[in-house]
Amino acid sequence: MESRCPYTLDIAGTDIHAESEALRAQGPVTQVELPGGVIGWSVTGYQAARQVLSDTRFAKDPQKWTKYTDGEIPSNWPLIGWLLMDNMTTNDGEDHMRLRKLVSRGFTPKQVELTRPLIEKIVDDLLDGLSTAGPDEVIDLKGRFATPLPARVICDMFGVPEAARASALRGAGVNVTTTTTGDEAEANVELWHQELTELAEFKREHPGDDLTSLLLAAREEDGSRLTDEEMVGTLHLMLGAGSETLMNALSAAVVALLSQPEQKELLDSGQVSWDDVIEEALRVNAPVAQLPLRYALEDVEVAGVTIRKGDPVLMGFTAIGRDPENHGETAGQFDATRADKTHLSFGHGAHFCLGAPLARLELRIALPALFARYPDLKLAVAADELEPQGTFIMNGHKEVPVRLGEPSLVRS
Repeated sequence: MESRCPYTLDIAGTDIHAESEALRAQGPVTQVELPGGVIGWSVTGYQAARQVLSDTRFAKDPQKWTKYTDGEIPSNWPLIGWLLMDNMTTNDGEDHMRLRKLVSRGFTPKQVELTRPLIEKIVDDLLDGLSTAGPDEVIDLKGRFATPLPARVICDMFGVPEAARASALRGAGVNVTTTTTGDEAEANVELWHQELTELAEFKREHPGDDLTSLLLAAREEDGSRLTDEEMVGTLHLMLGAGSETLMNALSAAVVALLSQPEQKELLDSGQVSWDDVIEEALRVNAPVAQLPLRYALEDVEVAGVTIRKGDPVLMGFTAIGRDPENHGETAGQFDATRADKTHLSFGHGAHFCLGAPLARLELRIALPALFARYPDLKLAVAADELEPQGTFIMNGHKEVPVRLGEPSLVRS
Protein backbone atom coordinates (compact mmCIF):
# COMPACT_ATOMS: atom_id res chain seq x y z
CA MET A 1 0.00 0.00 0.00
CA GLU A 2 1.31 3.49 -0.86
CA SER A 3 0.30 6.85 0.57
CA ARG A 4 -1.72 9.47 -1.31
CA CYS A 5 -0.16 12.57 -2.83
CA PRO A 6 2.36 14.18 -0.49
CA TYR A 7 0.89 16.59 2.05
CA THR A 8 2.78 19.89 1.97
CA LEU A 9 3.65 20.88 5.51
CA ASP A 10 2.76 24.46 6.46
CA ILE A 11 6.12 26.11 7.12
CA ALA A 12 4.39 28.75 9.27
CA GLY A 13 2.82 26.14 11.57
CA THR A 14 -0.45 28.10 11.40
CA ASP A 15 -2.54 25.37 13.04
CA ILE A 16 -0.51 22.41 14.25
CA HIS A 17 -3.48 20.38 15.47
CA ALA A 18 -5.53 20.91 12.30
CA GLU A 19 -2.53 19.81 10.26
CA SER A 20 -2.11 16.76 12.49
CA GLU A 21 -5.73 15.78 11.86
CA ALA A 22 -5.30 16.25 8.11
CA LEU A 23 -2.23 14.02 8.16
CA ARG A 24 -3.97 11.39 10.27
CA ALA A 25 -6.87 11.34 7.82
CA GLN A 26 -4.44 9.85 5.30
CA GLY A 27 -3.30 7.18 7.75
CA PRO A 28 -0.81 6.70 10.60
CA VAL A 29 2.09 7.14 8.16
CA THR A 30 1.72 9.87 5.58
CA GLN A 31 3.90 11.09 2.75
CA VAL A 32 4.78 14.77 3.17
CA GLU A 33 6.60 17.48 1.29
CA LEU A 34 9.28 19.27 3.28
CA PRO A 35 10.81 22.66 2.46
CA GLY A 36 12.78 22.63 -0.76
CA GLY A 37 10.45 20.08 -2.31
CA VAL A 38 12.03 17.17 -0.41
CA ILE A 39 9.60 14.25 -0.11
CA GLY A 40 9.50 12.30 3.13
CA TRP A 41 7.10 10.80 5.66
CA SER A 42 5.37 11.86 8.85
CA VAL A 43 4.47 9.22 11.43
CA THR A 44 1.32 10.25 13.31
CA GLY A 45 0.01 6.96 14.72
CA TYR A 46 1.02 5.78 18.17
CA GLN A 47 1.73 2.15 17.30
CA ALA A 48 3.48 3.10 14.07
CA ALA A 49 5.64 5.53 16.04
CA ARG A 50 6.68 2.89 18.56
CA GLN A 51 7.73 0.69 15.67
CA VAL A 52 9.77 3.34 13.89
CA LEU A 53 11.39 4.68 17.07
CA SER A 54 12.67 1.23 18.03
CA ASP A 55 13.53 -0.06 14.55
CA THR A 56 17.26 -0.01 13.75
CA ARG A 57 16.42 0.06 10.05
CA PHE A 58 15.77 3.77 10.58
CA ALA A 59 19.00 5.69 11.18
CA LYS A 60 19.51 9.07 12.81
CA ASP A 61 22.93 9.63 11.23
CA PRO A 62 22.51 11.97 8.22
CA GLN A 63 25.56 10.32 6.68
CA LYS A 64 23.22 7.37 6.07
CA TRP A 65 20.90 9.58 3.97
CA THR A 66 22.02 8.98 0.41
CA LYS A 67 20.33 12.09 -1.00
CA TYR A 68 22.42 14.17 1.40
CA THR A 69 25.71 12.36 0.89
CA ASP A 70 25.19 12.33 -2.91
CA GLY A 71 24.81 16.11 -2.93
CA GLU A 72 21.09 16.26 -3.77
CA ILE A 73 20.43 18.20 -0.55
CA PRO A 74 22.08 21.62 -0.87
CA SER A 75 24.06 23.31 1.91
CA ASN A 76 21.33 25.96 2.14
CA TRP A 77 18.44 23.52 2.58
CA PRO A 78 16.10 25.17 5.13
CA LEU A 79 16.48 22.21 7.54
CA ILE A 80 20.26 21.93 7.10
CA GLY A 81 20.85 22.63 10.80
CA TRP A 82 19.37 19.24 11.64
CA LEU A 83 21.98 17.48 9.49
CA LEU A 84 25.17 19.24 10.59
CA MET A 85 25.14 18.63 14.35
CA ASP A 86 27.42 15.85 15.57
CA ASN A 87 25.91 14.58 18.81
CA MET A 88 24.07 11.61 20.24
CA THR A 89 20.89 12.39 18.28
CA THR A 90 22.72 12.21 14.94
CA ASN A 91 24.59 9.01 15.68
CA ASP A 92 23.55 5.38 15.88
CA GLY A 93 24.77 2.19 17.50
CA GLU A 94 28.06 2.29 19.39
CA ASP A 95 28.75 5.97 18.65
CA HIS A 96 25.33 6.92 19.98
CA MET A 97 25.80 4.89 23.14
CA ARG A 98 29.30 6.33 23.71
CA LEU A 99 28.04 9.91 23.46
CA ARG A 100 24.91 9.18 25.48
CA LYS A 101 26.94 7.56 28.26
CA LEU A 102 29.13 10.65 28.57
CA VAL A 103 26.23 13.11 28.70
CA SER A 104 24.14 10.87 30.98
CA ARG A 105 26.59 11.44 33.82
CA GLY A 106 24.93 14.78 34.40
CA PHE A 107 21.39 13.40 34.23
CA THR A 108 21.37 10.51 36.69
CA PRO A 109 18.46 10.58 39.17
CA LYS A 110 20.87 11.80 41.87
CA GLN A 111 22.28 14.58 39.69
CA VAL A 112 18.82 15.69 38.59
CA GLU A 113 17.59 15.85 42.17
CA LEU A 114 20.61 17.99 43.06
CA THR A 115 19.28 20.64 40.67
CA ARG A 116 16.13 21.10 42.79
CA PRO A 117 17.48 24.06 44.82
CA LEU A 118 18.69 25.71 41.61
CA ILE A 119 15.28 25.32 39.95
CA GLU A 120 13.44 26.53 43.05
CA LYS A 121 15.62 29.63 43.25
CA ILE A 122 15.17 30.48 39.57
CA VAL A 123 11.40 29.97 39.84
CA ASP A 124 11.23 32.27 42.87
CA ASP A 125 13.38 34.89 41.15
CA LEU A 126 11.16 34.87 38.07
CA LEU A 127 7.96 35.04 40.12
CA ASP A 128 9.43 37.94 42.08
CA GLY A 129 10.13 39.62 38.77
CA LEU A 130 6.49 39.32 37.74
CA SER A 131 5.50 41.36 40.78
CA THR A 132 6.37 44.56 38.91
CA ALA A 133 3.20 44.05 36.85
CA GLY A 134 -0.14 45.26 38.18
CA PRO A 135 -2.90 42.71 38.82
CA ASP A 136 -4.84 43.76 35.68
CA GLU A 137 -1.85 44.43 33.46
CA VAL A 138 -1.49 42.07 30.50
CA ILE A 139 1.91 40.37 30.41
CA ASP A 140 3.40 37.59 28.30
CA LEU A 141 3.80 34.65 30.68
CA LYS A 142 5.74 32.67 28.11
CA GLY A 143 8.28 35.43 27.61
CA ARG A 144 8.66 36.30 31.28
CA PHE A 145 8.38 32.87 32.93
CA ALA A 146 8.07 29.79 30.69
CA THR A 147 10.99 30.74 28.42
CA PRO A 148 13.59 32.09 30.88
CA LEU A 149 13.09 29.28 33.41
CA PRO A 150 14.47 26.35 31.36
CA ALA A 151 16.97 28.65 29.67
CA ARG A 152 18.47 29.70 32.99
CA VAL A 153 18.41 26.16 34.36
CA ILE A 154 20.21 24.60 31.40
CA CYS A 155 22.70 27.47 31.12
CA ASP A 156 23.53 27.19 34.82
CA MET A 157 23.95 23.43 34.53
CA PHE A 158 26.34 23.82 31.59
CA GLY A 159 28.18 26.77 33.10
CA VAL A 160 27.35 29.24 30.32
CA PRO A 161 28.57 32.71 31.36
CA GLU A 162 25.88 35.40 31.54
CA ALA A 163 27.44 37.36 28.68
CA ALA A 164 27.33 34.32 26.38
CA ARG A 165 23.82 33.07 27.14
CA ALA A 166 21.87 35.01 24.51
CA SER A 167 24.18 33.87 21.72
CA ALA A 168 24.36 30.28 23.01
CA LEU A 169 20.55 29.97 22.94
CA ARG A 170 19.87 32.13 19.87
CA GLY A 171 20.81 29.49 17.34
CA ALA A 172 18.38 26.93 18.72
CA GLY A 173 15.44 29.29 18.24
CA VAL A 174 16.42 29.91 14.63
CA ASN A 175 16.99 26.20 14.03
CA VAL A 176 13.39 25.28 14.88
CA THR A 177 11.86 28.20 12.95
CA THR A 178 10.73 26.72 9.64
CA THR A 179 9.90 30.06 8.01
CA THR A 180 13.60 30.88 7.66
CA THR A 181 15.09 30.79 4.17
CA GLY A 182 17.73 28.30 3.20
CA ASP A 183 20.41 30.99 3.20
CA GLU A 184 19.33 32.12 6.68
CA ALA A 185 19.44 28.53 7.93
CA GLU A 186 22.92 28.01 6.49
CA ALA A 187 24.19 31.26 8.02
CA ASN A 188 22.66 30.32 11.38
CA VAL A 189 24.50 27.00 11.43
CA GLU A 190 27.82 28.73 10.77
CA LEU A 191 27.28 31.44 13.39
CA TRP A 192 25.85 29.07 16.00
CA HIS A 193 28.76 26.68 15.51
CA GLN A 194 31.21 29.54 15.98
CA GLU A 195 29.44 30.77 19.13
CA LEU A 196 29.42 27.35 20.77
CA THR A 197 33.01 26.64 19.72
CA GLU A 198 34.01 29.82 21.54
CA LEU A 199 31.98 28.68 24.57
CA ALA A 200 33.75 25.32 24.62
CA GLU A 201 37.13 27.02 24.33
CA PHE A 202 36.25 29.38 27.18
CA LYS A 203 35.19 26.50 29.43
CA ARG A 204 38.36 24.59 28.56
CA GLU A 205 40.38 27.56 29.81
CA HIS A 206 38.04 28.30 32.74
CA PRO A 207 36.69 24.94 33.97
CA GLY A 208 34.11 24.89 36.72
CA ASP A 209 31.61 22.67 38.49
CA ASP A 210 29.34 22.28 35.45
CA LEU A 211 28.46 19.79 32.74
CA THR A 212 30.48 21.45 29.99
CA SER A 213 33.62 21.15 32.12
CA LEU A 214 32.70 17.55 32.96
CA LEU A 215 32.37 16.67 29.28
CA LEU A 216 35.61 18.40 28.39
CA ALA A 217 37.41 16.50 31.15
CA ALA A 218 35.92 13.23 29.94
CA ARG A 219 37.74 13.73 26.64
CA GLU A 220 40.94 12.77 28.42
CA GLU A 221 39.68 9.39 29.60
CA ASP A 222 40.55 6.29 27.62
CA GLY A 223 37.64 5.27 25.42
CA SER A 224 35.56 8.29 26.39
CA ARG A 225 36.87 10.98 24.11
CA LEU A 226 34.73 13.68 22.61
CA THR A 227 36.02 15.26 19.44
CA ASP A 228 35.78 19.03 19.14
CA GLU A 229 32.85 18.60 16.75
CA GLU A 230 31.09 16.24 19.15
CA MET A 231 31.60 18.69 22.01
CA VAL A 232 30.05 21.55 20.04
CA GLY A 233 27.30 19.29 18.73
CA THR A 234 26.46 18.19 22.26
CA LEU A 235 26.17 21.83 23.33
CA HIS A 236 23.89 22.42 20.32
CA LEU A 237 21.64 19.62 21.48
CA MET A 238 21.54 20.18 25.22
CA LEU A 239 21.16 23.96 25.20
CA GLY A 240 18.54 23.81 22.46
CA ALA A 241 16.48 20.86 23.64
CA GLY A 242 16.81 21.93 27.26
CA SER A 243 15.15 25.27 26.58
CA GLU A 244 12.95 25.11 23.46
CA THR A 245 10.86 22.09 24.46
CA LEU A 246 10.35 22.85 28.14
CA MET A 247 9.02 26.36 27.51
CA ASN A 248 6.25 24.85 25.39
CA ALA A 249 5.44 22.10 27.89
CA LEU A 250 5.13 24.63 30.70
CA SER A 251 3.02 27.01 28.62
CA ALA A 252 0.73 24.19 27.49
CA ALA A 253 -0.01 23.08 31.05
CA VAL A 254 -0.79 26.65 32.13
CA VAL A 255 -3.07 27.27 29.15
CA ALA A 256 -4.90 23.99 29.74
CA LEU A 257 -5.68 24.85 33.36
CA LEU A 258 -6.64 28.46 32.64
CA SER A 259 -8.89 27.60 29.69
CA GLN A 260 -10.61 24.72 31.53
CA PRO A 261 -11.41 25.98 35.06
CA GLU A 262 -13.10 22.70 35.94
CA GLN A 263 -9.72 20.97 35.56
CA LYS A 264 -8.15 23.48 37.93
CA GLU A 265 -10.96 22.81 40.42
CA LEU A 266 -10.20 19.09 40.29
CA LEU A 267 -6.58 19.91 41.03
CA ASP A 268 -7.44 22.24 43.91
CA SER A 269 -9.77 19.65 45.46
CA GLY A 270 -7.14 16.94 45.29
CA GLN A 271 -9.04 14.78 42.78
CA VAL A 272 -6.08 14.99 40.40
CA SER A 273 -2.39 15.65 41.09
CA TRP A 274 0.17 17.90 39.49
CA ASP A 275 1.69 14.78 37.93
CA ASP A 276 -1.70 14.05 36.34
CA VAL A 277 -1.77 17.58 34.91
CA ILE A 278 1.80 17.38 33.65
CA GLU A 279 1.49 13.99 31.94
CA GLU A 280 -1.84 14.90 30.34
CA ALA A 281 -0.41 18.21 29.09
CA LEU A 282 2.58 16.36 27.62
CA ARG A 283 0.22 13.90 25.93
CA VAL A 284 -2.33 16.27 24.46
CA ASN A 285 0.17 19.01 23.58
CA ALA A 286 3.52 17.40 22.88
CA PRO A 287 6.07 20.24 22.75
CA VAL A 288 7.51 18.97 19.47
CA ALA A 289 5.14 18.72 16.52
CA GLN A 290 7.36 17.18 13.82
CA LEU A 291 10.85 16.04 14.81
CA PRO A 292 13.42 15.78 11.99
CA LEU A 293 14.85 13.33 10.89
CA ARG A 294 15.28 9.59 10.51
CA TYR A 295 16.37 7.79 7.35
CA ALA A 296 15.23 4.39 6.08
CA LEU A 297 18.22 2.10 5.51
CA GLU A 298 16.07 -0.30 3.47
CA ASP A 299 12.46 -0.64 2.38
CA VAL A 300 10.38 -0.91 5.58
CA GLU A 301 6.66 -1.52 5.88
CA VAL A 302 4.98 0.51 8.61
CA ALA A 303 1.20 0.44 9.14
CA GLY A 304 0.70 -0.99 5.67
CA VAL A 305 2.82 1.68 3.97
CA THR A 306 6.22 1.01 2.41
CA ILE A 307 8.81 3.60 3.36
CA ARG A 308 11.49 3.29 0.71
CA LYS A 309 15.22 3.04 1.32
CA GLY A 310 16.65 6.55 1.64
CA ASP A 311 13.37 8.24 2.53
CA PRO A 312 13.53 10.79 5.38
CA VAL A 313 11.02 10.42 8.22
CA LEU A 314 9.63 12.90 10.75
CA MET A 315 8.01 11.89 14.02
CA GLY A 316 4.69 13.72 14.43
CA PHE A 317 4.68 13.71 18.22
CA THR A 318 1.79 16.15 18.62
CA ALA A 319 -0.43 13.94 16.48
CA ILE A 320 0.88 10.77 18.13
CA GLY A 321 -0.28 11.97 21.54
CA ARG A 322 -3.79 12.54 20.20
CA ASP A 323 -4.14 9.24 18.36
CA PRO A 324 -7.80 8.12 18.84
CA GLU A 325 -6.72 4.52 18.31
CA ASN A 326 -4.87 4.88 21.59
CA HIS A 327 -7.01 7.35 23.55
CA GLY A 328 -10.48 7.13 22.03
CA GLU A 329 -12.77 9.86 20.75
CA THR A 330 -11.64 12.31 23.45
CA ALA A 331 -7.95 12.00 22.49
CA GLY A 332 -7.83 15.69 21.52
CA GLN A 333 -9.15 16.92 24.86
CA PHE A 334 -7.16 17.77 27.97
CA ASP A 335 -8.52 15.66 30.83
CA ALA A 336 -6.30 15.20 33.88
CA THR A 337 -8.64 12.46 35.16
CA ARG A 338 -7.88 10.31 32.11
CA ALA A 339 -6.75 6.91 33.33
CA ASP A 340 -4.37 6.26 30.45
CA LYS A 341 -2.09 9.22 29.75
CA THR A 342 0.42 7.19 27.76
CA HIS A 343 2.47 9.35 25.40
CA LEU A 344 5.71 9.36 23.44
CA SER A 345 6.51 13.04 23.90
CA PHE A 346 9.96 12.15 25.23
CA GLY A 347 10.47 9.60 22.47
CA HIS A 348 10.94 5.85 22.73
CA GLY A 349 13.74 3.35 22.28
CA ALA A 350 17.46 4.06 22.18
CA HIS A 351 16.99 7.79 21.63
CA PHE A 352 14.54 8.33 24.50
CA CYS A 353 15.04 11.87 25.82
CA LEU A 354 17.87 11.92 28.35
CA GLY A 355 16.50 15.12 29.88
CA ALA A 356 13.01 13.78 30.64
CA PRO A 357 13.56 13.55 34.44
CA LEU A 358 14.90 17.11 34.51
CA ALA A 359 11.97 18.39 32.45
CA ARG A 360 9.46 16.72 34.75
CA LEU A 361 11.21 18.12 37.82
CA GLU A 362 11.12 21.65 36.41
CA LEU A 363 7.41 21.29 35.69
CA ARG A 364 6.69 19.83 39.14
CA ILE A 365 8.39 22.80 40.77
CA ALA A 366 7.32 25.64 38.48
CA LEU A 367 3.60 24.94 38.04
CA PRO A 368 2.58 24.68 41.72
CA ALA A 369 4.74 27.69 42.56
CA LEU A 370 3.16 29.81 39.83
CA PHE A 371 -0.42 29.05 40.82
CA ALA A 372 0.36 29.38 44.54
CA ARG A 373 1.83 32.84 43.99
CA TYR A 374 -0.91 33.94 41.58
CA PRO A 375 -4.10 32.01 42.43
CA ASP A 376 -6.25 34.38 40.33
CA LEU A 377 -4.13 34.01 37.19
CA LYS A 378 -6.25 34.31 34.00
CA LEU A 379 -5.72 34.26 30.26
CA ALA A 380 -6.06 37.71 28.72
CA VAL A 381 -7.45 36.24 25.48
CA ALA A 382 -9.42 33.12 24.63
CA ALA A 383 -7.24 30.04 24.21
CA ASP A 384 -8.22 29.72 20.55
CA GLU A 385 -6.96 33.27 19.94
CA LEU A 386 -3.38 32.50 21.00
CA GLU A 387 -0.97 32.97 18.09
CA PRO A 388 1.09 29.98 16.91
CA GLN A 389 4.84 29.85 17.42
CA GLY A 390 5.54 30.01 13.68
CA THR A 391 7.08 26.62 12.92
CA PHE A 392 5.96 23.11 12.00
CA ILE A 393 8.70 21.57 14.14
CA MET A 394 7.54 22.93 17.51
CA ASN A 395 4.05 22.96 19.01
CA GLY A 396 3.64 26.14 20.98
CA HIS A 397 2.34 29.68 21.15
CA LYS A 398 4.17 32.84 20.22
CA GLU A 399 3.01 34.45 23.47
CA VAL A 400 0.75 33.57 26.40
CA PRO A 401 -0.88 36.86 27.48
CA VAL A 402 -2.26 36.73 31.02
CA ARG A 403 -3.46 38.90 33.88
CA LEU A 404 -1.80 37.86 37.11
CA GLY A 405 -4.40 39.08 39.58
CA GLU A 406 -3.42 39.83 43.16
CA PRO A 407 -0.44 37.82 44.42
CA SER A 408 -0.87 35.51 47.37
CA LEU A 409 0.76 36.56 50.59
CA VAL A 410 1.65 32.94 51.24
CA ARG A 411 4.69 31.64 49.37
CA SER A 412 4.75 28.07 48.07
